Amino acid sequence: MRTLSLLILLSIQSYQSSLASFVAEGSFPASPNEKLTPGSVCNNADSFRYPERIAYCERDVSRERKAVIFSTYDVELGFHTREMNRADFKIDHYIPLCMGGSNEDENLWPQHKTIYQQTDPIEPVLCELMSSGQILQAKAISIIKQVKRNPETSGTVLRDLESKLRH
Repeated sequence: MRTLSLLILLSIQSYQSSLASFVAEGSFPASPNEKLTPGSVCNNADSFRYPERIAYCERDVSRERKAVIFSTYDVELGFHTREMNRADFKIDHYIPLCMGGSNEDENLWPQHKTIYQQTDPIEPVLCELMSSGQILQAKAISIIKQVKRNPETSGTVLRDLESKLRH
């Protein structure tokens, strides 16, 4: 676990340096736009999880809806995601499904790999903390939103969260 954490942190640091140049060009969003993507939680639960009984929605975002999300960010915010390599992106759930996030447009945004390679390692740690009852949904959502708005903080946040898992 310690070696894996170190590898993840080194990977995050290398992507942070390349991220600055891409974001400076304005080609893709460095974080979700709060007006287009404020985040939303699951209201049509397929099941419930964790001691807190968090509503869980199965992943369900069609190819057509993904195209609309890319188009909306490009047209409304001036990004160029549709001109870039599609393989470098995913449609991200701002509030992850494992934290009770929804599949609604308000929770989806085009996330570049230089961003998700920094933020994705935090999601399973937060969900594990929720599963063990060490953290409540509201706190987990607050943390993941902060990290996705500020991906450069991901390494520090990950270290702090992993120390909670060890205790």
